[in-house]
Amino acid sequence: MSTQKTKSEYMLLFRGNDWHKDLSTEEVQKVSKAWMGWFERLTAQGRVIAGSPLEPEGKIVRGKGPVIADGPFAESKEAIGGYFLLRVNTLDEAVAIAKECPGLTYGAQVEVRPVAEQCPLLSQIDSEEHLVQATA
Repeated sequence: MSTQKTKSEYMLLFRGNDWHKDLSTEEVQKVSKAWMGWFERLTAQGRVIAGSPLEPEGKIVRGKGPVIADGPFAESKEAIGGYFLLRVNTLDEAVAIAKECPGLTYGAQVEVRPVAEQCPLLSQIDSEEHLVQATA
């Protein structure tokens, strides 16, 4: 029997596109360099498997039809500016990595989310079907 831990994937979503608004050009460059160094260190450790900043423009597709609109429309403090995809052992480990984000000091926020192995809705349906079959 193997005692090796299975690593899981977690997404860090970086929120807040205006964290730099009160900083000088030199300060923005310093924080950006620290952010890139953090990314490169985590990548070299095998903890980050992907990551990129996101452009501020895009499209939102919603509703029936579908309806396509310019966006994203979230307030800039809530807009997602980028992401890291982590491969670590636990949610606590992912949160510890998120706490190292150089942008936190300047108002950025990091949302930490586990990546599901399958759609949670399908998992719920499968569980309900197994329960029905077990009681039949």
